[in-house]
Amino acid sequence: MSLGTNPDGTVQVPPLDQAQRAGWYEPGASPGEVGNAVIVGHVDSAKLGPAVFFELGSLKAGDPITVARSDGTSATFTVNEVKSYPKTSFPTELVYGPSDKASLRVVTCGGDFDQTASSYLNNVIVFATMTA
Repeated sequence: MSLGTNPDGTVQVPPLDQAQRAGWYEPGASPGEVGNAVIVGHVDSAKLGPAVFFELGSLKAGDPITVARSDGTSATFTVNEVKSYPKTSFPTELVYGPSDKASLRVVTCGGDFDQTASSYLNNVIVFATMTA
């Protein structure tokens, strides 16, 4: 699904009742184009349990990621690294900033869950570069 920004400027995420789906941040590059294509999704849902990116943190450098594009083609990326960042220190420029090559950023929640805020404290981010 295509995602944009909320009225407060934050990036939209897929609705929790569709936690098995990932979303592409449409204002940015599409997967396979030069630039950072950003795909976001949930790690889990109270109602549905494990979600689309439940295992995202287990990816390792060298692992492949294939993205199915809306035009029927696919783009394959190779994971460079997987990092966890506190939400209070989200690396906006590394994720949404410019890139001179076709790159992919896959973002989900992670770390400890704050029961009071009903939110995870961190974001897990996969950094990958297109290889095919």
